[in-house]
Amino acid sequence: MAHTVTLSAFLYEGREHLRITFRYTHALKEYIKSFPGTRWDPDLGHWYLPDPGSAPELIRHLKAGGYAVESRLPPRARPAPESLPKPLPRHPPLAEKFRNFLQARRYSESSVATYTSLVAQFLLFLKGKPPEAASNTDAEAFLEWLVLKRSISISTHRQAISALKQFSVFLPDCPLNPEGLVRPRKSRKLPSVLSTAEILSLLQHTRNLKHRALTALIYGCGLRVGEVLALRLEHLDLHRRQLFVQNGKGRKDRRVVLAERLVPLLENYLATYQPETYFAEGIRGKAYSATSIRVFLKRNARRAGILKRITPHTLRHSYATHLLEQGVDIRYIQELLGHSRPETTMVYTHVSRQDLLNIRSPLDRIYEAKTTQTPSNPLWLNE
Repeated sequence: MAHTVTLSAFLYEGREHLRITFRYTHALKEYIKSFPGTRWDPDLGHWYLPDPGSAPELIRHLKAGGYAVESRLPPRARPAPESLPKPLPRHPPLAEKFRNFLQARRYSESSVATYTSLVAQFLLFLKGKPPEAASNTDAEAFLEWLVLKRSISISTHRQAISALKQFSVFLPDCPLNPEGLVRPRKSRKLPSVLSTAEILSLLQHTRNLKHRALTALIYGCGLRVGEVLALRLEHLDLHRRQLFVQNGKGRKDRRVVLAERLVPLLENYLATYQPETYFAEGIRGKAYSATSIRVFLKRNARRAGILKRITPHTLRHSYATHLLEQGVDIRYIQELLGHSRPETTMVYTHVSRQDLLNIRSPLDRIYEAKTTQTPSNPLWLNE
């Protein structure tokens, strides 16, 4: 049965936007994410497009992926279909062949969905030009359109180049040479990290037992949200205090140690909810939703008075940073996190710099010098 995506209009910051709602699956989320311009807003709690005029293109994109679409758009939010380029009849079969090509190369489900979507957009952008004749000039114009008209992120920009690279392998007679395309550098943003006091406060203010067990498990084992959602009961060994992560990112398996304090909480949760297949189950025994985890984390963080933006990955970042601050060797942290390269784990050395914390600020020294001369606090601190 095909999943249904609902499109509706809503006002946001004085402008009309296109709301995208659906029953969560990882593949569908990645497929919607691959459409240029789509954004997730944690405050709104749903995906959206800033331009409602993109609705016909988005509908074609969803239907090409085999998804059903329910449109609740008012007539004024639906631009005339003739104002948009019509897809050529040869493109969908070519895109499907490209999808099969990626699947045969054993790319992940999310990569297949993302690359296929971006290549389909490229084929549509060619406006009738044979794909076998596409050149770097066409690719550069396509990337420029994505950046300037669709306001794609740097990561999507890089994915588009990777998709074109695979497309050039798929069509060897095509003169396209993606190696000549300029790939933007990744953003070097430091991860957001909670303090140990904030982690404790977050758990204390999480009233729901299921939510508390999930929060503690993600932080206590440094799991990705997809890993905790795919966790099956047979992979949980409470007696040996071990957790088996099967087929994690990069198709890697690993074992993680469970904290002693986590075992009684998990036993209580399992006895109360009695899940049958997955550790966390949603309606009718299906896997739990990542959106639900994000929503209750945000709600409980607000209840705990934490002003930082918190996602499931924030808990994973905090786990790695706190291990590093405890003196655990970064090679062990790399293994526990399931990182393929040590460079990925090294980012936490920039977050946890205990030597930097020992450096005294000049402001502290000025204040200390002032208080040795006058016992009372300086007036400027009271103003």
